Amino acid sequence: MNAQRQLLKLIEELKATAKKPRLLLHCCCAPCASAAFDCLLGSFETTPYFFNPNITNEEEYRKRFSELKRFSSIFGLNAIDGCYMPELFNEAATGLEQEPERGKRCEACYTLRLSAAAEAAGDFDYFATTLTLSPLKDADKINAIGLSLSPKYLPSDFKKNDGYKKSIELSKKYNLYRQNFCGCVFSKISPE
Repeated sequence: MNAQRQLLKLIEELKATAKKPRLLLHCCCAPCASAAFDCLLGSFETTPYFFNPNITNEEEYRKRFSELKRFSSIFGLNAIDGCYMPELFNEAATGLEQEPERGKRCEACYTLRLSAAAEAAGDFDYFATTLTLSPLKDADKINAIGLSLSPKYLPSDFKKNDGYKKSIELSKKYNLYRQNFCGCVFSKISPE
């Protein structure tokens, strides 16, 4: 069963029990969070978590976090800032500078961000990521990394069921800042 079907099955089971488990949702940006919120908020007590040391500079990082915070507040959610630590991404990307987008450098970046989310998910029932929304990211690879890090990881593929299209619509509705690159200097040079 694919990741999104598994997630939707769990959501149906939760609706039947009226349980609302606590979910730490790693968010790369507000537009990606929009479709994930649309899918998750009715079934999970969700806390957005922003940890993205891959973002090119602190100004861009602050802009994206501020937008996630603004968008989260619409739903009564408090987004957590995992801190801007670009040195962690630089260390993870060392030796992988020539890798293509979606290659080993991206895998190292996903691992870095999901590892931080797994650690931050201490008292939560689950953690997940919005990284699976992009049609240019390999959700299977992201989910494999998440599952290897913790049994609390909740696999998803938010781009399924028109999730990416929905994120574009919700971005327009809420006037969300939509950047045109993933975040790192490499994606800025050759955008996804």
